[in-house]
Formats: sequence, C-alpha cells, structure tokens
Amino acid sequence: MAACRVWHNSQAILRTILDEHFESGRLPLELTWLNEPAHWRIDRTSKALVIEPEAETDFWRKTHHGFDADSGHFLYMPVAADFVMHAGVSFRPVHQYDQAGLMVRVNADCWIKTSVEYEPDGPPKLGAVVTNRGYSDWSVQDFDPASSHIWLRIARSGSDFTLEHSRTGGDWSLLRVSHLDVDLQASIDCGLYACSPKGAGFRAAFDLLRIDAP
Repeated sequence: MAACRVWHNSQAILRTILDEHFESGRLPLELTWLNEPAHWRIDRTSKALVIEPEAETDFWRKTHHGFDADSGHFLYMPVAADFVMHAGVSFRPVHQYDQAGLMVRVNADCWIKTSVEYEPDGPPKLGAVVTNRGYSDWSVQDFDPASSHIWLRIARSGSDFTLEHSRTGGDWSLLRVSHLDVDLQASIDCGLYACSPKGAGFRAAFDLLRIDAP
C-alpha cells in the first residue's frame, strides 16, 4: 500500500511513497506492468508477488551477445525525483540467465537492472546491467549458490545511481555506482522485473517493494 510517513537516514529526510508487502491480494493502483506475464499472482499465504516469466524474455541491448531484447516483465511506478528503492526477492531458477530483481527505466534505450542470474555450470552471478543510448554493459560477481533470497537496493541522485545488495536487508554492500543519460529532474519508472531468456519454468517471489523519496 502507499504510505505517507517520513523517516530519517544519515543522508536525507525521505518520505515513503510506496511500501508494498503484497498482503492484500491485489496490486496497488500505483503499479503498472510493462510486458505483463501470463502467469503471476499474489500469494497471501507467503505474502509475496510470484512471477513466472515467459520463455525467451529478456532486457538486453545489442552489446556483444548478438541479440537485442526488450521483452522482460517489469512492474513499476514513475518517480519524478531522487529516490531510494529496495526489494526482497526469492528465486527458483531452472535455465541459464533466469533472473529477477530491480529495474529503473527511462525508455528502451536507457535503463538499469540488478539481479542474480542463474548459471547451471557454475556459481550464480550477482550483477548489474546499465544501458545508455541503446547499448548494455554487464558487471558481475559470484553469488553463493546455496542462497535463494537477496535484498537489492537502488538509490538515485540526479543522473547517478548507487546499486547495493544485502543478505539480511540491513547490512548493505556496494555493487556498483553508475550513470544514466537522463535529465536531472526527469521522471523514471522504478520497480521489479523478471526474465527467462532461455526457457520457461523459473519462478521468482518478491516479498517487498519500497520506494522512498525526498
């Protein structure tokens, strides 16, 4: 549900504009789908948004791999100011590159996503893809294959973005600092995403989406 309380951290006073725990059985009106998946639901028992991405869905633009995809599933709300967004996500991957996490997006040529991507022949990859002017790059680090849940956070400051991760939701570790080619005051779509580039069968469960803004 949307909230209006104010809280203070070490950097700024922030107002909570979305604090969704997926308890009501329906999505809040503030959230909109891009490429809505055929199979998703709110599980009121586990208090989670469950997404089953369709096969051959992805967000990736042009660089290196020889493909260009803008077909992933993205649940978002527009935010027209600096913000801090975080989410908790559990995952049951099946195919290589199955992924679910956070995304911020201006348009198909300008966006950031961060998630854990599954690798069947090695450790999963915790990373971020930054896309400017229609070209993506990818930074990664190994992720514990025994872990099936992670907290992710993106903070915006003008055109710059700080990406962090946490095992507990409390102690945050820096993943990346990046830049998007976007006006300082431009509205940006912020929210959750999931993809299955290789095949269907992956299931991701989000237990929180919170967005705070000045």
